[in-house]
Amino acid sequence: MSNTRNTQESQDSQKSQNSQNSRKSTDSTAGDRPSPMEVLRQARGQLAELTGMDAESVSSFEQTEEGWALEVEVLELERVPDTMSLMASYQVDLDSQGQLTGYRRVRRYERGRSDARRPGGR
Repeated sequence: MSNTRNTQESQDSQKSQNSQNSRKSTDSTAGDRPSPMEVLRQARGQLAELTGMDAESVSSFEQTEEGWALEVEVLELERVPDTMSLMASYQVDLDSQGQLTGYRRVRRYERGRSDARRPGGR
């Protein structure tokens, strides 16, 4: 009797998981737009595939009328000491589905250097 009950509980648990998984996939397709975290992951992966360089961080991220706009920091040239490594900021544009539509390098800098002070506190 105990084995029968355990089997039934296992089947019920499996049905519950399948129901939750199908709800999750329906939710993501119903919104038509990927979540911000999905967009970030896709952008980093697509940029790395195109440039051959891994993204270290995302310093800017916003939703636009056309989709998404990001600024991604990339290690372009590793040096010793690490503070002398050459970094770059890339502006990355994605459509509303999170597919990369364009990118361009907007700045290069040494990792250990801060930005020059800009007028207006920016």
